Amino acid sequence: MTASPLATPLQRARALAPALQAASDEIERTRRIPQPLLGQLHDANLFRLLLPKSYGGEAVDPWVYFDAVAEVARHDGSVAWNLFVGNSSAQLAAYLEPEAARAIYAEPTSLVAWGPPNGTRLKQVPGGYRATGRWHYASGCRQATWMGVHDLVENEDGELRKHPDGRPYMLTLLFPVEQAEILDTWDTIGLRGTGSDSYDLHDVFVPETFSSTREDLSLRKEPAPLYAFTWSGLYAVGVAACATGMARGMLAALIELAKTKTPRGLSRLAESPSLQHQIARSEARLGSAEAFVVATLQDVRTRCGPVDAVEVPDRAAVRLACTHAIHSAIEIADFAYKQAGIDAIYPASVFQRRFRDIHTLSQQIQSRDAHYEAVGRVLLDLAPPVFW
Repeated sequence: MTASPLATPLQRARALAPALQAASDEIERTRRIPQPLLGQLHDANLFRLLLPKSYGGEAVDPWVYFDAVAEVARHDGSVAWNLFVGNSSAQLAAYLEPEAARAIYAEPTSLVAWGPPNGTRLKQVPGGYRATGRWHYASGCRQATWMGVHDLVENEDGELRKHPDGRPYMLTLLFPVEQAEILDTWDTIGLRGTGSDSYDLHDVFVPETFSSTREDLSLRKEPAPLYAFTWSGLYAVGVAACATGMARGMLAALIELAKTKTPRGLSRLAESPSLQHQIARSEARLGSAEAFVVATLQDVRTRCGPVDAVEVPDRAAVRLACTHAIHSAIEIADFAYKQAGIDAIYPASVFQRRFRDIHTLSQQIQSRDAHYEAVGRVLLDLAPPVFW
């Protein structure tokens, strides 16, 4: 399919529902997104929602991005996860020299994948940097055209590079995927199709032009208000979209099941006043969580300038809305799984797959309970314990 330029990202995501549903079993079995579906995702431009317009992206507002990823997650959590990760990495283009960003995103199927920092020191050398080590959890690396690492930097004199305030300097390097040795390590209970494998680098040289940092706003080349949202804030938006989408898919499946299921010794499930009550409350809770995220993002957007990042109170507001949405979604998914009874336990069951997916998501850093503590500190006029 080729996306209509008039279609919104949400409409494009909805149009992919049949293809997502048809591919889910193959995604689960092979731990890969099949090429035909990957092509449809590229045609719909869904990997470029947060990419600057200068390089073929759309730089949409964060709530538009949230709705599109959540819609995909209703049908397949792994695909939605890779969409959010691909969009998260695309934000770095706003910090790169234009010639580097154009080289990376020249093709409409270009994608960047990477893993989180692991304490490895990147070595500064004349003209750029050299990297050796192993990184993990590179979601989307099996369809990536470029890869990256972000870690500490050791200057040519052997000293650790630091910010003026003494914090270690975190640098990101980007290089063609062929320069990485990808290891088949991602064999998990859930989100299997993300292909979040490990990868080794063996003395890879990266020119200075293909490096940047998300921590130095002075390096940002794009004045779009979207990039006033912090990197970690938009990352949380992506995870919240995946979580709420999975939960909404499970709740919809439970409603359909309840219309026909008659548990042994009981009346039809849909006729249970207890279930009617709990489904209504779950719908209210999930809808409220989704609306809280959207309203928060829209409110913060009114204070986004062209250069500076949003202030700490707004960062805390985004973090709170996303954390609440993630935790609400997990609890609603658990409710739907339990109520589905024995229909939920078989490998072919949509409940079973989504249950495993959302509980794999629940182990990710964005799902930590500690985020409530961090937001609480801000609300009490105390410094947040982490930098957002």
